[in-house]
Amino acid sequence: MKATPLVPTGLGLLLAALVVGCDRNPAPIEAAAEASAVAAPAADASVLPAGWKRVAGQDVPQVVAAVPQLPAKLRSDDGVEVEVTDINRIVTGGDDVIAVIEALGLAEKVFAAPERSATAAGRAAPKHFLFNRTTGVEGVLSLDGTLFLGNSLRRHAMLAERLRATGHAAVVIDDLQPPADKVRKVAAALGLATQGEELATQVQAQLDQAAAIAKDNAKRPRVIALSASGAGGLPTVAGADSAANQLITIAGGINIGEEAGVANYSQLSNEGVVAAAPDVILVTENDLRLFGGEAGLWKAYPTLKHTPAGAANRVWVMPDVELKSTSVGSGAGALALAQALAELSRG
Repeated sequence: MKATPLVPTGLGLLLAALVVGCDRNPAPIEAAAEASAVAAPAADASVLPAGWKRVAGQDVPQVVAAVPQLPAKLRSDDGVEVEVTDINRIVTGGDDVIAVIEALGLAEKVFAAPERSATAAGRAAPKHFLFNRTTGVEGVLSLDGTLFLGNSLRRHAMLAERLRATGHAAVVIDDLQPPADKVRKVAAALGLATQGEELATQVQAQLDQAAAIAKDNAKRPRVIALSASGAGGLPTVAGADSAANQLITIAGGINIGEEAGVANYSQLSNEGVVAAAPDVILVTENDLRLFGGEAGLWKAYPTLKHTPAGAANRVWVMPDVELKSTSVGSGAGALALAQALAELSRG
């Protein structure tokens, strides 16, 4: 059956004009909330407000731990052939690659991870750091890792090049590729290509199942995926080139950030939010904490209350590694979201 939008087409032109650049922008997030990964009880993502819904895939693929076959040779996503000989102390660029490492049974190999990591292995890592575009080679070398495993060509390609110039093994797995491909490449870097193929096959099967569910929907619910970070500390929405957009689209929803022409995670004005008329508000567990819980979310985007999603108190909370990154949990997350959107569409 052909999907029918819930609002008139052509709205994207109006929304594009409302992206940022407006006097009534979203409210800044409180500094205290952004500085802390552990929030006050009101921001505890494990206890949701009445009426809110947790959407989380329960069947994230895993494989039985195996002995890595090293040295491992592979082509990094920045086009360089790399040989990996030691994975005992991995310096990781993000939760997407960490989640694959966990699924391969090598969580104890995660030696350094970004601050506010959403993965168990990332939180338990002996060392933590802030990764950005200006992260220097000296800082990474000081961590004394045996492998640098970056997750973004934009942020880590030049860093990886400089690390290799010092003799340090560095692999970049770009964050914008399909989940199954990313799983294969991370596993190959760790000398577990066979296990990676097994994981990737399971992830793709879940994605295909989610797409099949979405295909039968009579309507495509409109979704706004919010983040508490980006745009100079202001709240943002997920745009076209984001993992959230991939997930929402596969699961049968319309991502209003993509429709509005938002890039990556960018601001959308309060007027833009109203015009978008989302049926569902999506937020991750970590972002909910950073917003400061329910009150902080509504404060960040006051006009959300005047949308169909806000009026219905339809806020769905997802795990970070299922919504904000393409990884081993993407299939399970897409399947859970597809089932939730299908139920909403039928209602």
